[in-house]
Amino acid sequence: MRLYSWNVNGIRAVEKKGFAELVKQFAPDILCLQETKASEDQLSDELKHLPGYPSAWSSGERKGYSGVASFFKTPPLKTASGFGLNPRFDVEGRILISEHPGFTLLNIYFPNGQKNDERLRYKLDFYDATLEYCEQLRQAGRSLIICGDFNTAHNEIDIARPKENENYSGFLRIERDWMDKFESSGYIDTFRKLYPEQKNAYSWWSFRAGARNRNVGWRLDYFYVTPDLWSKVKGAAIHPGVTGSDHCPVSLDIEL
Repeated sequence: MRLYSWNVNGIRAVEKKGFAELVKQFAPDILCLQETKASEDQLSDELKHLPGYPSAWSSGERKGYSGVASFFKTPPLKTASGFGLNPRFDVEGRILISEHPGFTLLNIYFPNGQKNDERLRYKLDFYDATLEYCEQLRQAGRSLIICGDFNTAHNEIDIARPKENENYSGFLRIERDWMDKFESSGYIDTFRKLYPEQKNAYSWWSFRAGARNRNVGWRLDYFYVTPDLWSKVKGAAIHPGVTGSDHCPVSLDIEL
């Protein structure tokens, strides 16, 4: 089974850049999108009914902002939007949960904390809510795959210019400490576990100053699994050749 996760930075814009053909080329078993920036009533029929891929969508109360979507070759047992822990974490359309035989998939677009201190606090609280919810699922006996744009580069190897960015949200010590906490709770960063020394592996580049062409990037997009699924992981990859967004897709190969 191959899963892809991609922050598309606007699904309607990516649709005009050949999204349907790209899906056909990759033929994912599951495709998770973040930052769709669209509610279902704004979507074309082609997006809502992509051939061979039933989908689920979650959009926020604010139009043209945030949003996630998941496409499935095999329909999930059920889907849900939001954690249900606190309305403030669910109103922005950042969370889609799908149940599958043998695992639960969480497709999450984590907040960006760069705007101001209030948004940074929201991001950190959202992180804590994510861990709380995941732990509840694990205690209920669920095996988890968590993917999406975490909006934080975890370690210096995950960012091209660590020293220059250590005082900016996305690479603050407090954000990276939460990533440490998440992993110390048992969640496994599949790409870094497989490739502990691989440098220059990024999934986001600023639109400014030709950053992508120079590969001055950040690794913000992840696939995490719970320890019981690690033995089933067969591969993980980043796909910088896929354009259309300031992020590129990341993927996970797993036998389930």
